[in-house]
Amino acid sequence: MANVTSTPDKDAEDNKVYAVLSYFWILFLIPLLAAKESPFARFHANQGFILFIVNFVLMILLFIPFIGFVALIVNIGTFVLMIIGIINAAKGEKKELPLIGNLFQIIK
Repeated sequence: MANVTSTPDKDAEDNKVYAVLSYFWILFLIPLLAAKESPFARFHANQGFILFIVNFVLMILLFIPFIGFVALIVNIGTFVLMIIGIINAAKGEKKELPLIGNLFQIIK
């Protein structure tokens, strides 16, 4: 598992709120605008953006018979991932989300 930091530093302490907001759908944009120089906030913004993309695709798939049912079940899992991300951000940790966190890095 790459990119794991377990002890909060000054950057993490100063930008926890922005990092937590990253996991609430489109609010991943807030840390990009308000804390653009923070590696901690940018890391969580990237994780939130990946989660946003997955949720967006699942919302589209909800309209397809049978696949929509599967997408609904998977969407429940993304809620769990959101909670995990919020907890990690609140603790000042840079941990990738399980299953999707290491798919790609859009925000560097």
